[in-house]
Amino acid sequence: MEALSGLAAMFSSLINWLVEVIGHMGYPGIIGLMFLESSFFPFPSEVVVPPAGYLAWKGEMNLLLVILSGIAGSILGGVFNYWIAVKWGRPIFEKYGKYFFVTHESLDKAELFFSKHGHISTFTGRLIPVIRQYISLPAGLARMPMGQFCLYTALGSGIWVVILALTGYFLGSNQELIHQEIKKISVLLIIACLVLTAVYIWRYRKKEQAKND
Repeated sequence: MEALSGLAAMFSSLINWLVEVIGHMGYPGIIGLMFLESSFFPFPSEVVVPPAGYLAWKGEMNLLLVILSGIAGSILGGVFNYWIAVKWGRPIFEKYGKYFFVTHESLDKAELFFSKHGHISTFTGRLIPVIRQYISLPAGLARMPMGQFCLYTALGSGIWVVILALTGYFLGSNQELIHQEIKKISVLLIIACLVLTAVYIWRYRKKEQAKND
């Protein structure tokens, strides 16, 4: 129990620190922290955007600018990962992939998959916990068109940022309640992504069948 209390106290201190940082740095602070969240760094967006939404409720920030800043940071972080994958991804896998059972053929298949389905993969990937930080890597590895990548990254991350901002705006500084609601919403988003993916696969197969007939 003491360990849990200590962890809760640390988390509360982190939230208070983030509120202060965002309050001092403003919108560039949101962009910077969301850049970290969207790249390699394990920095959860759940502790960045809700405090900014809370500051918007207090009248210290603008809710629309909070959302736009969060989306901008997410896109920049995604582009950073994309660029790393484009520059070093394929050479590294070609050199060391055999140790992880990654072959030239599997890399070619991955590129072909993203050339056909990169848009739906990027969009849904941005809505799923853990995957959202790393979906940019296969997109870069497959050299998905940058414009298309940024569009679907913005759409997916935009939905997530809006949810986080509104959660902070309406629930204030009640971190326990915010955590509970975000957990519920995350489950609903995963279900929605599964349904969307199933519909996409059905429509894609139907089109392919029509072409072959």
